[in-house]
Amino acid sequence: MTQLQQIQASLLCSMEQALKGQDSPAPSVRMLPTYVRSTPHGTEQGDFLVLELGATGASLRVLWVTLTGTKECRVEPRSREFVIPQEVILGAGQQLFDFAARCLSEFLDAYPVENQGLKLGFNFSFPCHQTGLDRSTLISWTKGFRCSGVEGQDVVQLLRDAIQRQGTYRIDVVAMVNDTVGTMMGCELGTRPCEVGLIVDTGTNACYMEEARHVAALDEDRGRTCVSIEWGSFHDEDALGPVLTTFDSALDRESLTPGAQRFEKMIGGLYLGELVRLVLVHLTQNGVLFDGCTSPALLSQGCILLDHVAEMEDTATGTARVHTILQDLGLSPRASDAELVQCVCVAVCTRAAQLCAAALAAVLSRLQHSREQKTLQVAVATGGRVFERHPRFLQILEETVMLLAPNCDVSFIPSVDGGGRGVAMVTAVAARLAAHRRILEETLAPFQLTLEQLTVVQAQMREAMIRGLQGEASSLRMLPTYVRATPDGSERGDFLALDLGGTNFRVLLVQVAEGSVQIINQVYSIPEFVAQGSGQKLFDHIVDCIVDFQKRQGLSGQSLPLGFTFSFPCKQLGLDQGILLNWTKGFNASGCEGQDVVYLLREAIRRRQAVELNVVAIVNDTVGTMMSCGYDDPRCEMGLIVGTGTNACYMEELRNVSSVPGDSGLMCINMEWGAFGDDGSLGTLSTRFDTSVDQASINPGKQRFEKMISGMYLGEIVRHVLLHLTNLGVLFRGQKTQRLQTRDIFKTKFLSEIESDSLALRQVRAILEDLGLTLTSDDALMVLEVCQAVSRRAAQLCGAGVAAVVEKIRENRGLQELTVSVGVDGTLYKLHPHFSRLVSATVRKLAPQCTVTFLQSEDGSGKGAALVTAVACRLTQMAHV
Repeated sequence: MTQLQQIQASLLCSMEQALKGQDSPAPSVRMLPTYVRSTPHGTEQGDFLVLELGATGASLRVLWVTLTGTKECRVEPRSREFVIPQEVILGAGQQLFDFAARCLSEFLDAYPVENQGLKLGFNFSFPCHQTGLDRSTLISWTKGFRCSGVEGQDVVQLLRDAIQRQGTYRIDVVAMVNDTVGTMMGCELGTRPCEVGLIVDTGTNACYMEEARHVAALDEDRGRTCVSIEWGSFHDEDALGPVLTTFDSALDRESLTPGAQRFEKMIGGLYLGELVRLVLVHLTQNGVLFDGCTSPALLSQGCILLDHVAEMEDTATGTARVHTILQDLGLSPRASDAELVQCVCVAVCTRAAQLCAAALAAVLSRLQHSREQKTLQVAVATGGRVFERHPRFLQILEETVMLLAPNCDVSFIPSVDGGGRGVAMVTAVAARLAAHRRILEETLAPFQLTLEQLTVVQAQMREAMIRGLQGEASSLRMLPTYVRATPDGSERGDFLALDLGGTNFRVLLVQVAEGSVQIINQVYSIPEFVAQGSGQKLFDHIVDCIVDFQKRQGLSGQSLPLGFTFSFPCKQLGLDQGILLNWTKGFNASGCEGQDVVYLLREAIRRRQAVELNVVAIVNDTVGTMMSCGYDDPRCEMGLIVGTGTNACYMEELRNVSSVPGDSGLMCINMEWGAFGDDGSLGTLSTRFDTSVDQASINPGKQRFEKMISGMYLGEIVRHVLLHLTNLGVLFRGQKTQRLQTRDIFKTKFLSEIESDSLALRQVRAILEDLGLTLTSDDALMVLEVCQAVSRRAAQLCGAGVAAVVEKIRENRGLQELTVSVGVDGTLYKLHPHFSRLVSATVRKLAPQCTVTFLQSEDGSGKGAALVTAVACRLTQMAHV
């Protein structure tokens, strides 16, 4: 067992070396990508041609395979074998491929088939270097073939050229497949994925589905690809040396390839009979067998075949068959000879099965590690004459794998005509992926915004801004906030801030000193009966919280300037006047709508005698964000929120604001840009999915820009796209789950998690499986692409809006170049891994004359409200002076 574990570890090390592309020391396995990127779903349907060349010696086989998409209705493949003339095998390459094209036509002539783009899988059983699913260069001929002008050429292209010269049928060569991959792909679907193929025939090899990011040769970071290990060449002396015998060395010396394929020569069916013969010769020459008498036949290389070994080892037939085979070799066995020969056969085959198990355990360990699973559940498809002719081989293999890979739950499934059905399945899967790719691209095309489209959005927003400022009909309300300046750094003092925007209410003490802002805050809950009771009760509760905070901080009796962040729709009439338009977020306190909320707060303060509070400003959270960042960067003249909702504000020239008298100075404008496009101007960019989300919302036809950008809606857009793709059979095998049909089940935070560069595809799958979605790696990749398309469009639209604003500021001031900062807050902007970068990139393209820096706000609602108050106090003092 220790020797087998050493072989397992050594092979695994060599596999990982080869995957990384390391060539020093040279790995003894090749780990060749096959460009098969998906295993069957079980839904594959259609008719497929298969051409096998070299799998059965000097013949060629054509198959017609029908896949029905169901286990219950299986159609047996039709096939025909063609003998390749010797002059073709040794002639020009074009002659061989023309012969193959004629065989295809002759085969198809016998059946009534429609001549419409027949899809063909090509099984070409010679050493090749594959550079794509349908690109493969012949390295060298084997098996007696010597066609000129083919080595170093793409054999798929040579076949395509020959089919075109034949001209009878339109045949599309979709995939080039080796027999090991065909075995894996032809495996019957069970309860667990079949992701390993194992061949033990004349030779031996294995393949498995590896994470693409681990295959250096591919330079890809998503999805999976099937890797052919080519493990027959494994030859680590330290690992294999202790189990190599003198018989292995003798067999290797006599072979056509001395020193090569050492591992294969200990396992492959081509060699097992020869190993048995060498042992029998040795025992005979030492007088242990046949009274020391050999025979000319026994001394002849290749006289004992795999079938002989399987028959002699079969205990069911006793020793009778052993006697017959030995007598045919000119030997005179006694009963004891027959039993000893049987023991030799058992020993040679048992070692082969155990060595194969050690190699397979290395593959399973690799899979378990790359998938980061405690217990790997996987099916292994087996194929080859050793499995077919030798039942004990599989039994020993299974038992040994259990010992070497105890954390792997493996089921072994015999391949059904891997050479035919498996090659057809590779072709079918490739066709399915191509068809699904086209549908996915068509579905996501409306989300791919061009620079021209974004320029139009920028221009439309600019026009809407101007109309809104002039008091004309516009989807942008352009509300004055009566904030007339941003911080200049000279603000000093202690300020109170209130933050009311949900079921929790904050009171803050903000201490502004030179170069620093210190914040102390306390969170208070607002009970539901208060939020939905009378307005007087609500504002009395707010004042009670303020008084409690003052006592805790030792501020009782002090009248500090106070800024009030009130995150509900308001019409502002002055810095300290805001009319509540309507409650949202579960609030419904009576007697407040249509009232000035600052007045309501002052009245509550008056009712609570012996409390003095100086309410200076009511603040919108977007303005607070701008002011919070403006204290650290005086160039910050725009605020942006991209969270559950979205909004922006900026410093406009007062002369352009028709609703406020005055021609000099600045005024911060609350754009309420979530409503941009409510006049239909975004109609050309709106997709069917946006329409579905809008119609199901509580405010159909309203906040159209916000519904394409903000966190409240992006997850819903993605969910509608996923439903559409599922209905078309592209995702989740066409199986709709109740969870996916549940509104708001796909949270926007999932977009941030799924698009994170640090997440492996396994983790993406875990997120989706938590939603009750059973999916494959292909599904996970497509969900990722959907998320990327939806969030990219959101970021680009947001960028177009920012570009419109900064260009307006630049032109207002008659500047060639503008350097400006934007204060930003909101979970979508802060937590999404790519959103901020995409916004910034879009602004650079659309506003090349503006140098824009984005600053992430810290506590815009609290610190920002205090700074609005501080600036107002500074301006009042300056006016008095």
